[in-house]
Amino acid sequence: METKEKQMAAALAAVAAYMQMEEESFREQLDAAMTPPAPTPAGGPNLWGHSGRQSMMQLRGLMQLKAFDRFR
Repeated sequence: METKEKQMAAALAAVAAYMQMEEESFREQLDAAMTPPAPTPAGGPNLWGHSGRQSMMQLRGLMQLKAFDRFR
């Protein structure tokens, strides 16, 4: 083989390897995008937790009203 033929073969091999790496990377990204999201709880929102937070906020509001009422 001549030097130019060797250089051409090396360049083509490098391009082929690069294209193969890009294709594998694209497939990995596509697989990651196609995986289904994690399942969500079927029960919906936690009503006990919501009720508890709501009552705490209501109590704090009443405490603030009583605390600031004496300065009038």
